[in-house]
Parts: sequence; C-alpha cells; structure tokens
Amino acid sequence: MIEIRGLAKSYQGFTAVKGISFDVTKGAVFGFIGPNGAGKTTTIRILATLLEPSAGSVKIDGLDVVDEPEKVRRIIGYMPDDFGVYEGITVQEYLDFFAAAYGLSRRQRARTVADVMALTDLAQHEKKLVASLSKGMRQRLCLAKTLVHDPKLLILDEPANGLDPRARIELRVLLKELAAMGKTIVISSHILTELSDVCTEVGIIERGELLAAGPIAEVEANVRATAQATEAATEGEEKEEGLRCSMKFATVDATEKALAILAARPDVKGVSRRDERAIGFVFQGRSEELHRVVAAVVKEEVALTGLTEEEKDLEAIFMAVTKGKLQ
Repeated sequence: MIEIRGLAKSYQGFTAVKGISFDVTKGAVFGFIGPNGAGKTTTIRILATLLEPSAGSVKIDGLDVVDEPEKVRRIIGYMPDDFGVYEGITVQEYLDFFAAAYGLSRRQRARTVADVMALTDLAQHEKKLVASLSKGMRQRLCLAKTLVHDPKLLILDEPANGLDPRARIELRVLLKELAAMGKTIVISSHILTELSDVCTEVGIIERGELLAAGPIAEVEANVRATAQATEAATEGEEKEEGLRCSMKFATVDATEKALAILAARPDVKGVSRRDERAIGFVFQGRSEELHRVVAAVVKEEVALTGLTEEEKDLEAIFMAVTKGKLQ
C-alpha cells in the first residue's frame, strides 16, 4: 500500500528525516513510533501530501504523492495531531459538510453520515453542538470526518493524544474494528502502550533515522538475534532459548515466594529479580502453555498481578533499538 524510498526532508539546513525507506502492507496496522521530535509528524505530513520531500519518493497504492496529490487525497483519510473543529454547528452538520466537500450527493451524504456516526458511536450525539463535546468525543468526530469518503488508507497522527484512559481504550477498540474492515492504518505515536495490541507492523524512528521496520514478529526476531549475539560476544555465553517473560506481584513477600517456585520448575530458566515486585524468566514452552506457570504460582496463593511475554512488548523492542537521543 505504501512504498517509501530514500525519503528526506530538510528545513533551512536542518534535516528532519534522513533518507528513510520502508513499506506498509495493504491491510496492515502500522505503528510509526519514536520520541517527540524524531521525524514522525514530518513523515506523516508528506504521506498526507501536505509537505513535499527534499529527496526520495513516496507512493500510496501506486500513486506518487508529489506527482498525483489530488488522486492520493481521494484514497487517504488524514487525522492530524492538532485538529480544529467548527464549534457552532451540530455533529451531523459537521460530518455532512465534509461529506459534501468530497462530492457526495445529498442522498449519499445522509447514508454515509449515518453510517460513520454509528461506527464511531456518535449517533446519540448527532444533534449536539460540537462545542459541547468532550475531548474524547471530539476525537471520535475527527475520526468520523476522516472516514466519510471511505478511504483505503487511514493516516492518524497521535490519535490518543490528550485522551483519558477510558477514551484511549475505546479508541483502540475502534481501530481494531476499522482494521477488521480491511482498512490500512498508519498510526504515529510515542505512547507505545496504545499500539502494542493493535499493530501488525512497526517502524521505529529516532533523530530522523529509521532504526527498524517490518512485521512485529520479524522486528522482534532481529532485535532478539542482535541482543543474543552481543551478549554471547561480551560474556562468552549463550542466551537461554524460549519465551522471555516477566511476572509482577502485589507484595515483596509474594515476589520472594514466586522466586522459589519458578526456580524449582524444569520448564523455567534464567529466573531473575527485576525489582521488588517483578521477576523475569525464560519459559521453555509454547505461549499457550504459560498457564501452567501461572497455575503453579496461584496454587501457592501468591498474589500475582500480571504476566507479560516480553517478545511481544513494543516497549522492550523500542528500548533495545533506540539510543534515547533527540534531534
């Protein structure tokens, strides 16, 4: 769906994006992650045809964003990180206005606006003035506006920015629904917990440079292989093979008790204490068999509060790949 080759963008001698290249597969949910100032928004705005690159090329569904911007705009839906709304009109009027701007007939507009309001759970608010909506509802309204022309590709820049926890959860559920409908979605964010259970592909950018990109499983494998090679070279040892996991506990005493339980299991290796209430370990089995470890801990009435497979943790990948430097 997206092909980026050698993309660069400079402003008066400052290079915000430094020759990056990656692809986004049709139907993927692509998490574009990095710290503030990494070059995410610059890249997003080039994808949305709002900026022209200084070098390189970007194609969306085979269309060049510089040579054919009008055609590109017909197939993308762009939600900026800082969007404005017309506060003196109703939700229905707001969506009808944008549907008309995309050239939908009056009959098409009525049907389309009703559909996107139902999808984004705005139908009950259709007669409310935009000015009366909460931050979360305004975010839904902007996303609904982004959907009125049924775009193939959604480009969302920091869509969860400023939302409360409930609104963030609801947004993730909505994004999963859109993905299930076959939309390709690019989400730019620096909040990794918002993306970890939504994305199928990921791109990590820092200081304008792309550090990793591709399906999450592939990026995880590359990061893991690099880490194992580095540790083997520095320590002369091989890393334990298996699922890298961490457990969290309610109390220090529970953590102490769990250490002994895990250390005694033949299917658990490399048990180590992360902090007062967390333990890391390597499980030598399949993901669907982890319940056995949980059962062994719970059986002894240990106050377990969480279990994480670290290979599936975007935060772990991000920390392994990035250096923590800003532009």
